[in-house]
Amino acid sequence: MMSDHFLALDWGTTNLRAWVADRDGKVRLRRDFPLGVAGLAPGEAAQRFAADVRPAMAAEQLPAVLCGMIGSTLGWQAVAYADCPASFAALQGALHRIDQPGAPVWIVPGVRTQRADGCGPDVMRGEETHIFGWAMSEASRQRGTHLICHPGTHAKWARLVDNRLENFVTAMTGELFALLRQHSALRVAEAIENEDAFELGLKASGDGGALASRLFTARSRVVGGDMPSDQVESYLSGLLIGAEVAATPALLGVAAPAKVAIIGDLALCARYRRALTWHGFEADVFDGEAAVLAGLAAFYRGV
Repeated sequence: MMSDHFLALDWGTTNLRAWVADRDGKVRLRRDFPLGVAGLAPGEAAQRFAADVRPAMAAEQLPAVLCGMIGSTLGWQAVAYADCPASFAALQGALHRIDQPGAPVWIVPGVRTQRADGCGPDVMRGEETHIFGWAMSEASRQRGTHLICHPGTHAKWARLVDNRLENFVTAMTGELFALLRQHSALRVAEAIENEDAFELGLKASGDGGALASRLFTARSRVVGGDMPSDQVESYLSGLLIGAEVAATPALLGVAAPAKVAIIGDLALCARYRRALTWHGFEADVFDGEAAVLAGLAAFYRGV
């Protein structure tokens, strides 16, 4: 019989979140670790898991379920993607058990799809656990069609139909924002959050097209004397998020005033909600940490 408690890990590119929780996802202990897979050497993930994570969580003998980039070529072991359309049951059946002595460790597979716009393939690792965790937290979410937005470095937009992940697309908005603010002509020495500048960016996002041209207005407004330089980041954030929100849902055959469930960091989700409302969508925000933990607990109950 499996333990009443397990070790749950959301192990991403830059960070690792860990919980000791019961089978229903009730948390006994939570910690963050600066052990993102991008900073680990080959083979190091297994070592750090055993030497650092398990002892810090007092979880040396507990079973563990892991999701995220830990299942990529950068992580512990490369776990094959499940293909869309993908149900929770299909992912449950494809959990990858690490071949090692001691308490069992499973890695949730990522998901792969062919984009409906003909652009080619798309992939996710970790977001599938957030999505199914969100869906399985309430019975009504397991029926019908839902459009889900998962903001982040590589934002995911997904269609969930009767608790089956039908299709999704990725937008590199977060990474593009970081690159522009750090390594382009738009970088500034100091920045402040300014809601008016963010809204001005939303207005400038238009229908999401001609983004490369619209981006230059973040510079021309400053050098032309129309906007203080410390407001560039807020303006740029509004412009990028606004363009993503305006153009990306259509890639999944969705248009305003459709309802969108935004799952993730609450502060970032609030910005996406503002952008979605601006572009005529309805939107509700849901905590990403609660969603991923619910998903990991659901996978654990099925092993």
